[in-house]
Amino acid sequence: MSEFQVYMVGGAVRDRLLGRPVHDHDWVVVGATPEQMTGRGFVAVGRDFPVFLHPDTHEEYALARTERKSGPGYRGFVVQAAPDVTLEQDLARRDLTINAMAAPAHWDGDSAAITDPYGGQADLQSRVLRHVTDAFREDPVRILRVARFAARFADFSVAPETLDLMRAMVADGEVDALVPERVWQELSRGLMEPSPSRMFELLRACGALAVLLPELDRLWGVPQRAEYHPEVDTGVHAMMVLDMAARLQAPLTVRYACLVHDLGKGTTPADVLPRHIGHEQRSAQLARQVGERLRVPTDCRELGDVVAREHGNIHRSSELGSAALVRLLERCDALRKPGRFDNVLLACECDARGRLGLEQSAYPQRQRLGQALAAALSVSTAEVAAQAAAQGRQGKAIGDAVQAARTRAVSDWLALQPAAPAGH
Repeated sequence: MSEFQVYMVGGAVRDRLLGRPVHDHDWVVVGATPEQMTGRGFVAVGRDFPVFLHPDTHEEYALARTERKSGPGYRGFVVQAAPDVTLEQDLARRDLTINAMAAPAHWDGDSAAITDPYGGQADLQSRVLRHVTDAFREDPVRILRVARFAARFADFSVAPETLDLMRAMVADGEVDALVPERVWQELSRGLMEPSPSRMFELLRACGALAVLLPELDRLWGVPQRAEYHPEVDTGVHAMMVLDMAARLQAPLTVRYACLVHDLGKGTTPADVLPRHIGHEQRSAQLARQVGERLRVPTDCRELGDVVAREHGNIHRSSELGSAALVRLLERCDALRKPGRFDNVLLACECDARGRLGLEQSAYPQRQRLGQALAAALSVSTAEVAAQAAAQGRQGKAIGDAVQAARTRAVSDWLALQPAAPAGH
């Protein structure tokens, strides 16, 4: 590519400077035309602007471009990609200074070789997330991206002027133009970062959370009973549960369930606080609304529903007899989906340990209910059904016989267990 110049840009440069592993590379090509790229064997894939796949590595190479706002939301842009667009102009359209650096294609790691017109290296050293230019305000997705980076880089602060700009964008209604798919894409990625609570705390600080997830936003300031929740504030608890899920390296389904498990506490009547009687069903209803509005994937929605409905019963499961345990397993659909039930129990452990001073506490309910499920699954439903049919029983009566056999199996298991401490 002697006619034009290729630069490594964005996250690959940032992460290499931070000493973090680099998994993907993004490249910018300055001084090229689409015809020159395809003439070298690159495959055009960009729909809205010229992006090409390398014929061998299949990494993305984008022509240097500028953007001009033409309408509301993140889609309202006119893109100009031309050979006379400079590298500095391309970097100016990026979100954060730490993502607006470029290095030569064959970079040896020398920081002196970096093109850094907006102070990205200084902000890396100062651990600051700062917007590049006022063009930041033209794309509301950037609010979500900054929040996601806050969840990834827990020791970085957000520059005050960037937070002010985010607040202004929310006030101007830019966040209202975001489509559900893009919101979920960024939220789901942020949920999987090491400190997911920071994403939601920053969204709350700029006012975006009240727009995107009002069900979650209203949890802050709602008290809970201090004997169960030493942290008292429901919003603080929700964030502690999320961070516990990250600490336990939970999958996305579990982290989403942790996010929505207590939404109903935000609708508890003030005159009964700090008690939250019946909040589980309200939480499940609100979680379903969130799932539909953001078009959350089915596996996340289903786990969120079970955890919202049943976390209280699971916490108190040491108090249940065999028949009640079997009914609990059935409501969780654990007998058909034991793998998913493992994740239900993991989310409940995150809930139990996501409390001030209880982070190191054991959660025996998880192992205990796993063993109860194993006892119930040890029953041969085919044999029980055949015996019931031989006795002339049909339909529901056969199902009752299976449930009774499972209850006996769980009862036999319970008889061998030491007395369990009371739940909460």
